[in-house]
Parts: sequence; C-alpha cells; structure tokens
Amino acid sequence: MLSLFQRKRVPLTKAAAPPPVEPAKGLTPPQSATSLLAEPHRQRLLEHIWQRTSLSRRQFRSLYLAPLERYAELVQQFPASEAHHHAWPGGMLDHGLEIVAYALKLRQSHLLPAGAPPEVQASQAEAWTAGTAYAALLHDIGKIAVDLHVEQADGVVWHPWHGPLRQPYRFRYRTDREYRLHGAATGLLYTRVLDAGILDWLSDYQDLWSALLYVLAGQYEHAGTLGELVVKADQASVALALGGDPARAMAAPKHALQRKLLDGLRYLLREEFKLNQPGGPSDGWLTQDALWLVSKTVSDKLRAHLLSQGIEGIPSNNTAVFSVLQDHGIVQPAPDGKAIWRATVTSGTGWSHSFTFLRLSPALIWESGERPAPFAGTVTTEEPLPGEDDASTPSGIPATSPSPGVADSPAGIADPVSDLLSMLDASDAATTSASSASAEPPSPSTTATTSLPHLTPTTPASMPAPAKATPSGEDFIAWLKQGIESRKLIINDAKALVHTVDGTAYLVSPGVFQRYAQEHPEIQVLARQDNLHDWQWVQKRFEKLGLHRKQDSGLNIWTCEVTGPRKSRRLHGYLLMAPSALFAEVPPDNPYLSLASG
Repeated sequence: MLSLFQRKRVPLTKAAAPPPVEPAKGLTPPQSATSLLAEPHRQRLLEHIWQRTSLSRRQFRSLYLAPLERYAELVQQFPASEAHHHAWPGGMLDHGLEIVAYALKLRQSHLLPAGAPPEVQASQAEAWTAGTAYAALLHDIGKIAVDLHVEQADGVVWHPWHGPLRQPYRFRYRTDREYRLHGAATGLLYTRVLDAGILDWLSDYQDLWSALLYVLAGQYEHAGTLGELVVKADQASVALALGGDPARAMAAPKHALQRKLLDGLRYLLREEFKLNQPGGPSDGWLTQDALWLVSKTVSDKLRAHLLSQGIEGIPSNNTAVFSVLQDHGIVQPAPDGKAIWRATVTSGTGWSHSFTFLRLSPALIWESGERPAPFAGTVTTEEPLPGEDDASTPSGIPATSPSPGVADSPAGIADPVSDLLSMLDASDAATTSASSASAEPPSPSTTATTSLPHLTPTTPASMPAPAKATPSGEDFIAWLKQGIESRKLIINDAKALVHTVDGTAYLVSPGVFQRYAQEHPEIQVLARQDNLHDWQWVQKRFEKLGLHRKQDSGLNIWTCEVTGPRKSRRLHGYLLMAPSALFAEVPPDNPYLSLASG
C-alpha cells in the first residue's frame, strides 16, 4: 500500500548543524531536532505515536518522524501561547506532539473515509491515520509566522519561511496580532514540514486530501471527521496543560495553576457572578481599590466551572483552594497573614451584612476600560475572630464539611497502562469497604479521588456553560452520557472513571460520584438534609434508578482486576445492566480490566 509513496520519496539532505557558540545574553541558541526531541517526555510521546500506527520503524521514520523533526526545528523553544496553554519554553513542540498522540488515539474509533466500502477503508487506513497526524501537528504552526516577532543575533528579523533558525535568537509576541490569523497562515509553512513525497501520496486520496486542505486553511467546518478529530485532540491537549501537575519535570509551566485559576475567575465574573447587589443575592462587591468575593461562593463555583471545562488539579477542600489562590498571588492576604478577610457591606439605603471574603486586585481581572462601576456603598474590614479558620463561610450561612478531596496528583506524561495502574492506589482504599456492601454505599473516606488528565473541555473557557439541571439520579446519568459523547469524560483510558467491562459500562466508585458532586456544589445542601456526604447522596440516587447489575449474592459493587506488564491492582464499581444507558455504540471491553472471580 505504501509502495507508491516509497518509490516517489526522495530523502531530504539536512543542512549541517551550526558549530556551538556562546549566545549573547538574552538570546536562545537554536537546537537540532535530535536534541529537542531527546527530552524523556517527548520520547515517550513519540513511542506512543508509533504504537498508534501499524508501521515498521523504517516506515514510521519516513512518514512520521521526519515531519516531526522538521516541525521541531521550526518551532524550537517557542511557547504555544503567550499566557494560556503551553505557555512555556518548548510549549509549541510539546503541544504538537500531544495533539498528534491524542488525534491518533481518537482516530482509532473511526472507519474512514466515512460511508466507504470496508475494502476501501482498509486500503486507505494508513493514509487517513497519517493525514490525521499531519492535520493535528500543523493546525497551530501559523502562530510562529504571524504571532511572534523573532530577531536573530545579527539583528535580522527571522521568518519561518526562511527555514530553521541557524543563529541564536530572541522573540516577543506581537501586540497587534490577530487571534484567528494563525489559522490562515498555516498555508505558508506546511510544505516546510511535509515534503513533496508525502504530499504526492496524500493527494491520491481525494476525500482525505480535501479534508486535510480545509484543516490547513483553518476551515474546520468543511473538514468533516478529520476536522472534528483535530478539534477534540486540541481540546484534550489544552485541558492537560491547564490542569497538569505544576511539578511535571521539564515540561510544566511554573504558573500553570495560577493561569487556570485566573481564567476561571475572569469567566465567572463575566458570565455568572453578580456584583454590587445591595440588599440582595450578591457574589461580591467591587470598590475603587479592591474586588471582594464571598469566600465560599467563589471556591465552590470556581471548582465546579474548572471541572466542567475538563481542568483538573483543583483541591476540593476550600481551605486548600484559598491557600493556592494566596500562594499564587491572586488574593491579597488579610492582616493576620491568611487569605480570608471579614468585612461588613453597607449600602447607601442602609442595608448591612457581614461576610467572609477573598480580596483581589481589580487589575488582575479587568483591563482599565472594562472594569464595572464601583459599589456605591462601603466595605469595612473587621478584625478576624479568634481561631477563625480560612474555610469560614459568610455570616448566617451554615458551614459544611469538605467532601472527599481531589489531590493535586501528578498528571505527567506516561504510557496508558502506567497511567491506568497509577490511579488504583487512590481508588483502592476509598472503595475497599464498598465491595462488601450491598444496598448501603461505601463509608466516607478521605482518600483522594483520582485526577483525570485526559479530559476534553467541550466548551471554551470564554463561552457560557450550559444551564445545569437539578441534581438527581436521572441527571447524573444524563451528565455521564453527555460527557462520554463529547469526550469530556474519556473512557477506558488513563485514570478514567468509566470503562467497558463484560460488554457493558463499569462506573468506578466512589470517584465517578465525587466527580459529579464537585461539578454540582448545590448538592451539599441536599446531602446535609440526609446527613450524607455529597457523593453519597448522588450514589443513593443512582442506585434507586435500578440501572445497575447486582451480584448473585445481592451485592451492588463489582471488583475488577486491572493488570499490566509490571503490576496489578483492583477497582471497585457498578456494572450497568444495559450499556445503552450510556453508549450509542458499545466500545470494545478494556483489555486491561476483567471481573474478579469470587
């Protein structure tokens, strides 16, 4: 099948690498593709990409590694964005490798070209796989042509159509850049990455060729399934970057958590929070010199919003959230050094009430011309009460016990089996008692819920989130189904909370219920009325639906053995009687999971 391509391909002659020189202060020396791709996390991604193809190493080098090397030489140490995702040195290359890996994973669930006879799909399979990788890799490459101003050591401005950098360089983001222009600029550069032999090969497949050209022109709406794969893979890579572990070696930006918290606060203040409401429900007040946000409200809503966008790593304990906001310089410390301020709000009409607040600088949230009008009344600070905890709530609002937490677990970049196994340490202790329970849910646990590094946000952070239905067992199932269909909840993958086992859906407990509860903080009030944790309240509503399969002994919980090349563990959860409750088409069973006997 690849003979035509291999016959036409002419190996490229690489330019000799420049001799090492000591760059001037403030300049970055260019690196070879070999050096750039030698980082361990990038090598693991390359191995993952190879495993998603059905090629020999020699074929893989021609079809994948050579374009990836040319891409690496072009993007060097450029970030993928100035202050959003992958905004660290080398972020553009990391994003490129990640999105290729995600896109190839998603591509395995599709028979392409859609609607073609099986023999046609089989004959074109490798071409569509490679085309998916190229579309994913190149979707953002126009950024280095139109978003960056790059200057070489000799003072000459560098443009990527000149070829790879051969001198030390410095760069800055253009202040006049247009946000969407980079999509149109891809056409300037893709021949720098895909050689004539590859283009000749792809052009023989008309459906693929058309879809690929539409993606490279930024016209995803005309690119069909290929466009959808790239968009979903891009969202997955962005979610991983914004929710990843800040300690991720050699890759994670130092301020990733700070950015995602700020982006979430800006969204909430733009779309959801009510400010300066005298005598009525208000989430905060804006004065001339400070933004005062009600502490518990902002913590609950910020966590729920970020989780709904597929962003992980947000602690479920409010005290921890306040500490994180303070540690990252987002909230200003009170006189006692803690994050919480106690203050009294008084309106011009005489209404007055005391709250516990987080205090922020308005400049962190709004540009000068965007700032709303300040509150007409006053916000007067008070001395903290003796022994008052950072997790205190507004006066008159009862405090709640924190639900079982989500720890900042390392996301890292690992192979799927290792990631899948790594989640078990967190879930085993939390669910061991569940395996011996029947109608009663597992007992409360302080064990951390597993993080989900592979979630895909279905709605950009700048767009309003859809209205939420009232929490219930039925809404939990609808939430699961929508999350799976939109790929916000990835199944059968690293740290997933939903798998396919024994021909049906398997829900990891209590993690999947904790996840739903964290996206629906209003459950806390309902759960308190029944003297339950929020996730237990959800679990009980799910059980009442009668959708799960019970064991012959009457037990609700099923144990799964999870095996890999190095170790094995156990999961506990619910099996659905009918997979159609969640899946339009039932995926194959997870090969690493099997129901435990006895």
